[in-house]
Amino acid sequence: MQVDILAIGAHPDDVELGAGGTLAKHHALGYKIGILDLSKGEMGTRGTPEVREAEAAEAARILGAFFRLNAHLPDGWINADETSVREVIKIIRFCRPRIVLANAPRDRHPDHGSAAELIMRAVFSAGFDKLITHWQGESQKAWRPKVLLHYIQFYNLKPDVIMDISGYFDKKMESCRAHRSQLYNPESKEPETVISSKDFFDSIEYRARDMGRLIGTTHGEGFIFHRIPGLTSFNDLL
Repeated sequence: MQVDILAIGAHPDDVELGAGGTLAKHHALGYKIGILDLSKGEMGTRGTPEVREAEAAEAARILGAFFRLNAHLPDGWINADETSVREVIKIIRFCRPRIVLANAPRDRHPDHGSAAELIMRAVFSAGFDKLITHWQGESQKAWRPKVLLHYIQFYNLKPDVIMDISGYFDKKMESCRAHRSQLYNPESKEPETVISSKDFFDSIEYRARDMGRLIGTTHGEGFIFHRIPGLTSFNDLL
């Protein structure tokens, strides 16, 4: 079950909105990707956990994810307590990713910043040899991913790096549309929320185009490094 990239979100639509184009692109490049939702989004105004689970599965299919798991943490109360961190450590050790994508370090929804802290602790602590965890009754070996990046969500945080997703923006939007209960749907009879508005849905493209503008492409997705990245030579920037 080893993957190259594990994308983690506090809620079932976080990964698609923040990094859907990046995941679609890397799947096309031959990377194996997995998705982990920390909660079922059960506190959301719209939809039900069952509906959101089906939507998440469809979005994962669109992006080419090898699997989509759920940590069953409480929506609205996500924090970096020991029990929650251990749950994420077990999944990291199970799928042994080289790269982890995580929630924004600061955002409108408190769960997003809390999830970022939780994931950071889990990524680091998963490498402790003396920390014992089990998966399906078997002891797990320590594993620490090489790279942790935070995608950008509601707030316009400054990116450290921008991924060119030109040619993959349509796939990103298709994965977002899979979350029909949460995002803009003129046929929905449920209460309107900030992210269900047409303005929010349109802003997904505005941001992607603006990120692309900054690097001279049509569409981009921004990421924040957890640590200072290193270069082997200036060729890494070319």
